[in-house]
Amino acid sequence: MISVVRARMRRRLLVTYRVDPDIAAQIVPAPFRPQLVRGSAVGGLCLIRLEALRPGWLAPEVGASSEAVAHRFAVEWDEGNVTRHGVYVSHRHSSSAIAGLAGGRVFPGIQQHARIHTEESATRSRVRVQAGAYSAQADVEDADDWASELFDTPQQASDFYRAGAVGWSPRRGGGVDAVSLAAEGWAVRSGRVHAISSAFFDGLPAGSARFDSALVMRDLAVTWRHERAAGPTLAQSGESHRSHRFTGVAPAP
Repeated sequence: MISVVRARMRRRLLVTYRVDPDIAAQIVPAPFRPQLVRGSAVGGLCLIRLEALRPGWLAPEVGASSEAVAHRFAVEWDEGNVTRHGVYVSHRHSSSAIAGLAGGRVFPGIQQHARIHTEESATRSRVRVQAGAYSAQADVEDADDWASELFDTPQQASDFYRAGAVGWSPRRGGGVDAVSLAAEGWAVRSGRVHAISSAFFDGLPAGSARFDSALVMRDLAVTWRHERAAGPTLAQSGESHRSHRFTGVAPAP
C-alpha cells in the first residue's frame, strides 16, 4: 500500500454541523468517541478539489485531478494513558473512478464514485454531489464575518481542525485505517454559506444535526501519510464500519 500521497489543494470547504452527542455515538464505531465542543458532537462535510494528485515519489506534472467529499465526525480515542484527537470519516465520495478502485486497496480510504459538479470563482465555490440515493451540495463564499455556536473565532475553529489531522475510515474486510494530513502554510478564512444540504446529515432525526459554520482553504500543497504505527493496534480493537439506522443512504462498503 502506498504510504505517502501528495497533491495541490486548490479548494477545501470545511462545513461544520452541531450534532446530538447520543446520535453521533451511534454512528461512530468503537474504540472512538465523539469529541464534544460546548456539549455538541462536531460533524461536517469536507469538499475538496485536488490537482497534481500522485504517489509521494512522483513529480507533480504526472498527477491527476479530482473532486471529493467526505462526511466526518471529530473523535477522540485512548492510546495508553494519552487521549488523541482526529476525525472518523463515515463516507467518502470521489469524481475519480481511479480513486474508487485504489481507495482501500492502494491507499487507505474506501471511496465511492460520484458525479460532482462545481462552479468556481476566486472567492466562491458551488459544489453538487450525486451518487444514487446519496447527495450533497454547498454554496460557500469567502467572508470576513463569522458566526458559530461552537467556535468563537475562525482561528479557534482552524486550530480545532488542525489538531485533528489523523483521519480514520472503514477498512475493506472490517476494522479501520488511518491517514494523517499535513498542509504547507496551513491557512483558513471564514466562509459565508448561501446553501448547504446533505442526505447524510439531513437523514438524522429531526433537530439532531444543525449547520454551524464554514471554513475555506485555498491553494495549498498537502501530503497524506498512512499511519502505519498507530493503525494496527486501533484497527484490531475497533469494530468494522456499521450502518446507522437513521437514513436510507448506504454507507461506504
